[in-house]
Amino acid sequence: MTDEIPIAWGGKTLYGAAVGILMLETRFPRIPGDMGNAETWPFPVLYKVVPGASPRRVVCEKASGLLDEFLNAANELVRHGADGITTTCGFLSLYQREIAAHVRVPVATSSLMQIPFIDRVLPPGSRVGVLTVSAANLTREHLRAAGADPATPVVGTDGGSEFSRVMINDEERLDVAAAERDILAAGDALVANHDGIGAVLLECTNMVPYARALSQHLRLPVFSIYTFVTWFQSGLLPRDFGHWRQR
Repeated sequence: MTDEIPIAWGGKTLYGAAVGILMLETRFPRIPGDMGNAETWPFPVLYKVVPGASPRRVVCEKASGLLDEFLNAANELVRHGADGITTTCGFLSLYQREIAAHVRVPVATSSLMQIPFIDRVLPPGSRVGVLTVSAANLTREHLRAAGADPATPVVGTDGGSEFSRVMINDEERLDVAAAERDILAAGDALVANHDGIGAVLLECTNMVPYARALSQHLRLPVFSIYTFVTWFQSGLLPRDFGHWRQR
């Protein structure tokens, strides 16, 4: 018996990149591990820069006035071939419902959306804590919009010397070692000031390059936009294990 001839279906412009990433409009360095560095991903992705979406406007001003720009950019990604949408800033949890309703494909705006799941996989008495680029601006509203407990512990790198300043001010030079020290110090503060921290979630997508160092430093699991989007991708485009037939 011969194999059935497969049928190919179209409808897209681009193929093989299931995840579309809405990018903030930035100039700061995006080192490997940062989701805006294409070398970070073990699979192809599509990018679209959202005009006017500066870090300060999105983080400090709740992306005020930018919803239509995000919706238009998400539409373009889907039209070109994306099967799901994510973003490069955890603060965009505020737009989760609007973007998902508009594009009608799966949308994962923020790493904060992992909080309920992480809490459930931890042993009794343990909980997840969040590291953010700006604790001063990450509100209970952002957490609720992500489906997370608004009382989730949050610590920022706001008090550090490098990381938050470079990201929020969109500076072109980054001292990577100093940025790592800021993140490790924030992790120390999270564990010292909040009981029962059993895992850390990185709100900021630019923190991913430091996740391994933070995990080794705290001896705790560290979750991030990288863990979220690799899971997201695995559902949008499941791995092909080949065809098995009993003979």
